[in-house]
Formats: sequence, structure tokens, C-alpha cells
Amino acid sequence: MEIIKGKKQPHVLAVPFPAQGHVKPLMKLSRQIAKRGIKVTFVNIQCIHEKIVANNKNMSGDNINHNEEDNIILASIPDGRSPEDDPNDTFKLLESLRHSTPGFVTELIEKINISNPDQKISCLVADITMAWIFETAEKMGAVPVAFSPPSAAAFALVLHTPKLLQQGFLDANGSVTKSETISLSENVPTWQKNELTWSFSGDLQTQKIFFDCSKRISETVNQATWLLSNTCYEIEPSACDLSPNLLSIGPLLESPNPKSPPISCNFYSEDESCLAWLDSKPPGSVVYVSFGSLAVFSQQQLDELAFGLENSGRAFLWVVRSDLANGSRAVYPDGFLDRVGEVGKVVEWAPQERVLSHTSTACFVSHCGWNSTMEGAGNGVPFLCWPYFSDQYHNQSYICDEWEIGLRIEPGENGIRTRDEIRGKIDKMFCDDRLKKNAVKMKEVCAESVGEGGSSYKNLEMFINHLVE
Repeated sequence: MEIIKGKKQPHVLAVPFPAQGHVKPLMKLSRQIAKRGIKVTFVNIQCIHEKIVANNKNMSGDNINHNEEDNIILASIPDGRSPEDDPNDTFKLLESLRHSTPGFVTELIEKINISNPDQKISCLVADITMAWIFETAEKMGAVPVAFSPPSAAAFALVLHTPKLLQQGFLDANGSVTKSETISLSENVPTWQKNELTWSFSGDLQTQKIFFDCSKRISETVNQATWLLSNTCYEIEPSACDLSPNLLSIGPLLESPNPKSPPISCNFYSEDESCLAWLDSKPPGSVVYVSFGSLAVFSQQQLDELAFGLENSGRAFLWVVRSDLANGSRAVYPDGFLDRVGEVGKVVEWAPQERVLSHTSTACFVSHCGWNSTMEGAGNGVPFLCWPYFSDQYHNQSYICDEWEIGLRIEPGENGIRTRDEIRGKIDKMFCDDRLKKNAVKMKEVCAESVGEGGSSYKNLEMFINHLVE
């Protein structure tokens, strides 16, 4: 695609929701747009912006063009909270963002347009959870575009919340009232009553806050001219059909380029020493374990996981965030690190897609967040599923039941997944060639979709062509 010099150029403003699982896929989409020669200003709230800059060693300052060929500039806006507010209060942040973001985005767009009149903001791409800023986009003369990070099924459930409420399947708190499950289509896995996107069993206050957020999405997302989703039609056809205006453009995966490393959107610093460690292991021998950026576990559960990995006798790469143990640093069983030696590698954060694409990686013990699901599926890696909350349970149903590329690690009656259960599922994974074969087929399906002429490729090209018209 050629941008004609001398005419006004398109300029995209990308606004993610301030969470790791939302920032990362929108940056991948931004990178795809920038590769076509279109400038993208990627906007985070200040605290998230600072984390990203800190984890990109070649960066300094607020607005940085990391790579001239990428056409991506990072920018920040305040989050609207006062110094007295608790920085860890997610609900206060949600409330603040709704009230403050439209004004801050308006100011930023005005500043950009005045300083660069030949490259004014022509399009605003926002996460679906930020859909209430589409009125701002229209007022500023920018095309409003919604980006949906989760599965097409999860998005369809959100869109159907008004209907489910009207028909009495849900109450005002988002709890299921008429049955044990919710079904939107015969060909889409059902949702168990306590496994909806907004479910927080035993905490109705939190559940209602997230349910109200879902309702707002269903009410405001239709203001968008385009609706883009990080999925591909071939793996979710029925779910995609439930939202006819949805354009599948995924899976959004990185294209490795050592000479021009992409902007990292990780909130944690990647420990690349694990790649050399993987190089030392035989093909298909390593169990990769990572639960994303939000999951937390009791010390008892972490002990069981440690013993399960150790007792499996398999090489493992385990991502242990500093706040994985109920928000504090994990304590390993006595002598654990010494006993596993070179068989086990523990890091705080890993370059996940490079790990999943490595020939030594055999399987992925995952929380089943949609980003991880797409990254594992797109690299042909089978799963051992350990969902934590939200859409992760439904993603597990896709992985284990629909696609048959994974196994569930089942909790016991006390909610703890035991060392024997963990070891047993690891053993089963290495004995079941069917799972690996299905995972390889899934990789091929995903590659075909994003490859030239594929469904996701065509949808993305159609959207980008519209940007430059």
C-alpha cells in the first residue's frame, strides 16, 4: 500500500484499556497498521506508559518513535485520579476513566492536530471497554473504531446481555436465574452459571461492577463505524456469526525481527535468559507454565504446583511474577530450586511468543486468557488448562472440547489442584499424540487465515484501505 505524498495523511489514535491483556493486542494491531505507512499514536494512562517505557531499554521520554519504520509514537494522558486515591483500587480507576478520559483525549487530539495539520487524527481505535469515548471521536472528526481483545464468543455474550436481562435469564447483578448454563448457539460452548465473563462467585459487589461495564459496552459499541476482533473466523465461525458486524483480523501474532525488535508492551521486564536455556533442551521436552498478569494463588496452591512440576520429571519453564502469591512474593518449598537444578527454570516474565514458537516447548500450562490462547494456538502448542476468572473458563471449553488441543487440570473439592493431578495431566499430555496433531492443525488454520488471501488478512486489508481513502 502506498501513501501518496503531498496529500493529507491518515493518523490513528489507539486507546487501550489499562490492563496487560488489553494493551498488548491493540499494540499488535497498531503495528499492523503502521507497517502500511500509517502513523499511529498509542495512548496509555501515565502509570501504564511509564511501565512500557521502562521495559523498552532504548526509550526515554514521553513521546518516542521507537523505530521510524514502525510509525508508532507513544503518548500518555492522566488517569484522572487524585493523589489521595488508592493506586490499586481498580474500581476507582474505572470510575475515574469514564469521567476524565473524554476530556484528556480531546486535549491530546487538539494538540496533535494543531502541531501537525497535514496529519490530523483521522481515526480513533479504542478498546471495547472504552467505547464511551466514541462520542469524543465523532466530535473531533475522527472515525470511531472498536477493538475487541477477547474471543468472538465473549464479545457476543456481552452484546446479548440486554436480551438475557429482558428474558429473565440474568438478574441485575449478572447472576444466572433460569438455568445452570447460558447458551447463545448450538455450536458455541455454553457458559456455566459461575463462569460468565463478569462472574465473581461470592463477591456480588465486584460482579455487579463488571456486569454494569459489560452492559455499557453493549449500549455504546454500536457507535463504532468498524468493529475489529482478535480472532479468526475459521476457529469461531458460529460465534462470529452472532455478531454480523464483527471483522475478525486475528490471531494477532508477532513476526520475529531481531534487527528491529518491536515495542514491548509488557508491564514486567522480560527475562530473555530463558531462550538460551530452551536452546539447551531437546525438541518437544519443556513444559511452559505461565498464568498471565492478573492471576494470584495461595501459598498452598503454589507449593502443589511446584511439587507437581518437580515430580513430573520433565523440564519446565515457570513464570513466577513477584506478586503471584496472593499479591506477595512466592516462597518455594524447602530445597525446591536446588533439587530441580537445570531441569527447571524460573523467571519473573518471559518473552512468551518466542517461548511458544521454540522447538523445545512441548505444552503450555495456561490460565487461558485469550491472548495466551491465540499465541499458543497460533504456534501449534497444546494446553494444560488452569483458568482463573472471567472469559478464561469459556476459552478452556474451546481448547478442550471444541478444538481438542488441551486438557483440564481439575481442582479438588477444596479448590486446590494437587501435585498428583498436575503430574498426571503432564504425563497424559506427553502420551497423547492426538493433542499435538490437533494443535499443529490449528496452527495451520490460523496461519492460513492471516496469510495473504486468508479471511483475517482480507478483513484487515479492507479496514486499512478505508483508512487511506
